[in-house]
Amino acid sequence: MPDLPPLARTTLDRAAHRRTDRGWLADAWIRARVLVLDSADDGRTLAHAGTGPPRLALLTSDDAPGPAPGRPGPMFLGVEPDGVPVFAVDAPLPAVPGTRPVSLREVGHLLSDRDAGILTTAQALTNWHLRHGYSPATGQPTEPDEAGWSRIGPTGGRAWPRTDPAMIVLVHDGLAGPDGRCLLGNNAAWPQSRGRLRFSCLAGFVEPGESAEAAVLREVREEVGVTVDEIAYAGSQSWPFPGSLMLGFLARADAAQPVRLDPAEIAHARWFTRREIAAVLAGEPVDAGDGRRVGLPTPTSIAYFLIRRWLTLPA
Repeated sequence: MPDLPPLARTTLDRAAHRRTDRGWLADAWIRARVLVLDSADDGRTLAHAGTGPPRLALLTSDDAPGPAPGRPGPMFLGVEPDGVPVFAVDAPLPAVPGTRPVSLREVGHLLSDRDAGILTTAQALTNWHLRHGYSPATGQPTEPDEAGWSRIGPTGGRAWPRTDPAMIVLVHDGLAGPDGRCLLGNNAAWPQSRGRLRFSCLAGFVEPGESAEAAVLREVREEVGVTVDEIAYAGSQSWPFPGSLMLGFLARADAAQPVRLDPAEIAHARWFTRREIAAVLAGEPVDAGDGRRVGLPTPTSIAYFLIRRWLTLPA
């Protein structure tokens, strides 16, 4: 699957038909590979130490700890191409020689397709459980069921994992070459750095009764006062912090339109040329306009994927 956002990759067969087969699950646990993820420590898990790209360190079920009190697990994630089942538990990381702790935010873009799919699924499922300990209908406590893929209350009411759809868009002026420009913003809610000002794509949640494309039009207009057209879907990925599905788009806008910020949402916004974006990605200093250096999104994010996609559009 070429040219995918970093957290859209996987080789895992989710084998959903096995989630209610208690006999099969009991046997699968005995021979499983187990990912230990510590939700109390930014979702860190174990990776093999050493040089080269990080590789997840999955344990046997005998070596893996049980889930910490109040945390989910074992959660059945799926079956590997070699037929071995994979589970996840939420617990403090054990001391395993030759490993180091890593988080999905830090290394998601560096992981193999196999490891990216396993860790993204485990992170998303764990965060859903931690946020849904009580039934929204009755207020009663719920417990994990179906190998971690649902929660059930005392009266039998059941809930399944959900994700919140959100759109994210790289707005550009449609011009080819190094002087073509894109419009990026700095979110008002982000922590401010004295030396660097981080810019990213514009984003927002899809509202009830709204299509993703309509959300693109609305959010860009609300946040920076700009009208876009030629909206083109570019890809999607999970963003389990805590539980979104990011729908990525490219959209064109006339750069002559005035940029009018909603200060509650966007603290800074400006147009950047391809030349400037390429310089930032190369580690060169680019002035944000106030003496600080321009920063860009982390490589694990779909925003980084969209910026790179725009940067390499044919001239």
